[in-house]
Amino acid sequence: MLMSNPVARAARLHFMANGFRVLVPGDHVVCAVSGEKVPLQMLRYWSVERQEPYASAALAMQAMRG
Repeated sequence: MLMSNPVARAARLHFMANGFRVLVPGDHVVCAVSGEKVPLQMLRYWSVERQEPYASAALAMQAMRG
């Protein structure tokens, strides 16, 4: 029997000050500024207040400014 790779899907997370909790399983989140897919193991930047993930520190700063 042939097994296909599961389709990549976005996770839904609850962001907290020191981490995040997975609400809906997936392998990535989508950056709120750039729309770039960020693998969960690479996710380092988010806003607790806005509940948004960011692909980089520069994009997080851009979101905070505007």
